[in-house]
Amino acid sequence: MTDTGLVAIACGLIIGLGAIGACMGIGSMGGRFIDGAVRQPEMMEPLQTKMFLLAGLIDANFLIGVGVAMMFVFANPFAR
Repeated sequence: MTDTGLVAIACGLIIGLGAIGACMGIGSMGGRFIDGAVRQPEMMEPLQTKMFLLAGLIDANFLIGVGVAMMFVFANPFAR
């Protein structure tokens, strides 16, 4: 297998595992938000603000991984 093939596999793993992790994180956070909102309805507004902030941070982490993977695909520093 060539270096280019290994880089392609690595990029697929970066994007795939990052997507799985982001989906699991946002799903877990959403479930906990619903639990918190049901237990204390008066705290729903502050919890919702924090939930959306954290969802953006989780998604940004995934998008940084996509950016790194695209850098490896299009400007591969390991290619000869």
